[in-house]
Amino acid sequence: MKKIGLLSDTHSFIHNEMLEFLSGCDEIWHAGDIGDLKIVASLENIAPVRAVYGNIDGTSIRQHYPENQIFEIAGKKIYITHIGGYPGKYQPAARKIIEQEKPDLFISGHSHILKVIHDDKYHLLHINPGAAGKVGLHKYATAITFQIENNNFENLRVFEKERKKLK
Repeated sequence: MKKIGLLSDTHSFIHNEMLEFLSGCDEIWHAGDIGDLKIVASLENIAPVRAVYGNIDGTSIRQHYPENQIFEIAGKKIYITHIGGYPGKYQPAARKIIEQEKPDLFISGHSHILKVIHDDKYHLLHINPGAAGKVGLHKYATAITFQIENNNFENLRVFEKERKKLK
């Protein structure tokens, strides 16, 4: 079993309660718009981090993290990018990678809208963890944890806190 923490769009901010929510994860995945490498350092105090850069990320982050991550873990193929769309509305570059790589799980950020959608056409689960930071139009800061166990994605939990209450 692997417990995964998933977040996106921190924009240089992460709340202590969210860090507590992510404690106990085996890995943490960040789907871009990190904002500052200090965010990654905070996450690495909890677990190893896999990340991609987002459209607001500068040179220092782009030197450390790629635009796309494609890897296998616990028997599942994972594809992470920042701007990728969602089932029925994939960005062309993301759709091409999905068609070539055939991931079991496709993760993207950017929209600041938490979504968990099964894609019957491409036989994958899509997750957008929403926005963890306090920059943007979202009303709630969100993150997700889930487990990869018995060849399934299980026990999905959502962290949610009103953005205006983040300090």
